[in-house]
Amino acid sequence: MNSQQDAARWTSASKDRRFVRFWAGQSVSQFGDRITELALPLVAVAALDASADQVAWLTASVWAPNLLAVVLGAWVDQRVHKRRLLILADLVRACVLLTLPAAHLLGAVTLGQLYAVAFLTGVAGVVFNTAYPPFFAHLVPLSAYVDANSKLSAGRSASFVAGPAIGGALVQALTAPLAVIADAVSFVASAVLIGTVRVHEPTDDAAEVTGHPLLRRAREGLVFVVRHPVLRASLGCATTVNFFTFLSGTGLTVLFADRVLELSAGTIGLAFGIGSLGSLLGAVTAPRISRRIGVGRSIAAGAVLFPAPIAIIAAASGPTWARAGALAGAEFLSGFGVMLFDVNLNSLQTSVTPNGLRSRVSGAYSTVNYGVRPIGAVAGGVLATHLGLRATLITAAVGGALSLLWLLPSPIPRIRSLAPGDPLAAYGGAAAGCRSEGT
Repeated sequence: MNSQQDAARWTSASKDRRFVRFWAGQSVSQFGDRITELALPLVAVAALDASADQVAWLTASVWAPNLLAVVLGAWVDQRVHKRRLLILADLVRACVLLTLPAAHLLGAVTLGQLYAVAFLTGVAGVVFNTAYPPFFAHLVPLSAYVDANSKLSAGRSASFVAGPAIGGALVQALTAPLAVIADAVSFVASAVLIGTVRVHEPTDDAAEVTGHPLLRRAREGLVFVVRHPVLRASLGCATTVNFFTFLSGTGLTVLFADRVLELSAGTIGLAFGIGSLGSLLGAVTAPRISRRIGVGRSIAAGAVLFPAPIAIIAAASGPTWARAGALAGAEFLSGFGVMLFDVNLNSLQTSVTPNGLRSRVSGAYSTVNYGVRPIGAVAGGVLATHLGLRATLITAAVGGALSLLWLLPSPIPRIRSLAPGDPLAAYGGAAAGCRSEGT
């Protein structure tokens, strides 16, 4: 199918049944994730009386597997059938999560098990995330990257609206360990839906790297990222914003809301849900904003708007409604910013990465970008222990906003769109070997 036919088919993505099924699977899975993100730290805080440092280590356990992403991505690039890896990763995560309610029913939940569940689901998540880019590129034509990422992000954002609120209610009604069952079911649903999506996965991409040593392939992905002007700047920006936002992280934010703001689990979940309307709005409007101010400037705006509102949470005080409102308002602004950032940056990164390198580049990118998250989480625990939670949140807000400095001298702010003829081509866009595999 040529690019004009691809574009015509994608005038209405809701009519592309393959994409709709994939989109539905991801949205269901994201919905379940919101419940676990609330439930795991609440198990640690409420049931096991975990300290700030222990909650930080729990967050670190989720993201630590990304330090292996550069190697896992090189391994994934050798596999022809990325769809099978996506399904396997979903099913593994479902099985691991189900060990938590099983242990709860036996009265045997421990911090060690929480760390193990977090780590193993993180490993499966890395496999999923490195198999995802080539699968996405074969499913979606180049001209539709921003549109498709907007719709996928909208599904993710919708999960932030309802997920935390329902998660908080489930935790109160069933206890946190049993609430995790909902996330396990969502992974099974995602695996089933992805299993119905048929895409052409050419064997030549995998054949290009078959037989090469694993570490050599991993190095090739890392070198490509470091030498590419767009990927290098975007990686520096994303890594910086991730490090500082993970100083506060979901765990410490929940801890701050629980112990300092003195909000109940239901109120915390509701505040996160209301605040997540910003994520939904950001995801839906990202394509329109990028058309108006440009893809690059949208990324720059999101890089500041994502972390800066954390300072609002740190400044929260007064009656319960004001404290809950500050939490919800900060999450609204931050959610809008992160979607403006993610939708455009994900599309830009996919467009400048050639086939045959996608999983390796994704793995190298994740090793640095996501690998810094557990470091940020642990550093946040240390800061919270010695300087206090409020000071840690303020540090996260200021440091995260400074991530903009990576983008200013790079080509990114000057990139207006991903269409042919944009200056993006000079930095390795479609000309870099990115083929459209929409059929």
